Amino acid sequence: MKKEKNVVAGLGEIGSPILKLLSKNQIVVGYDINAKLMNNKEFDKYKNLDTDFLHVCIPFSKKFQSNVKILYKKFFPKCIVIHSTVSPNTTKKLQSNLKIPIIYSATRGVHKRMLRDLCRYTKFFAIGKDAPKSKWASTQFSKQMKKCGIKIKKMSSPLTLELAKIVVDTSYYGWLINYAQISNSIAMKHGIDYDEMWSFSDEIHKFLGNRPKMFPGFIGGHCVIPNLSLIDEESLWQIEKFNNSFTKNVSKKTNKKKSNKQ
Repeated sequence: MKKEKNVVAGLGEIGSPILKLLSKNQIVVGYDINAKLMNNKEFDKYKNLDTDFLHVCIPFSKKFQSNVKILYKKFFPKCIVIHSTVSPNTTKKLQSNLKIPIIYSATRGVHKRMLRDLCRYTKFFAIGKDAPKSKWASTQFSKQMKKCGIKIKKMSSPLTLELAKIVVDTSYYGWLINYAQISNSIAMKHGIDYDEMWSFSDEIHKFLGNRPKMFPGFIGGHCVIPNLSLIDEESLWQIEKFNNSFTKNVSKKTNKKKSNKQ
């Protein structure tokens, strides 16, 4: 059997752990526009091998589709797997412009422990019904993931999974923190202890699992807030508005307390 390689494009907080996992059982090279992140010796060693799967882990931007096409022309893979968080219908648009199967496989986990979380969470994936060689692509991708010890599950469509990543993962997490921010503002307004107030729900959450207490801090990072721009949904944009409003209110109250002490 002719040897082939896999390529992981984008060696950041998602691509690097995916590269480590895949490298355990097959020939995989990493590629990044920042050559310092690459193992150039390894890359050159296998440069003449055909590319089986191209795993795309680059940040989403307005140039995402054109960047993926550039990567396609560079490596000419048999299949592309997108692990990045993308806007709805990105996979469909890419599939309409490329003659190879495109798989979408959203990534879950905390960046600083992504290698562990990749193995802990089920890796969902989806491929369009009209994609060429979809059965082959699904089967081969599943085999690759299982070899690495990753549980997999197929969704009905890429759009379902694209929306799932934004709506029921990062945005839902944002709403939970928003409520913690709001409830903390109320506690501060009435001069009572936030943690004591929330202790009322401890047993309810223990028995029912539907009263999670979150830390009421500012939502930073590069997932929850940035992902809101990927979807044209005004109701979700309220997450950022609440976040900014909370920050201003806390800042004002903190400054007021300082002035009272002086």
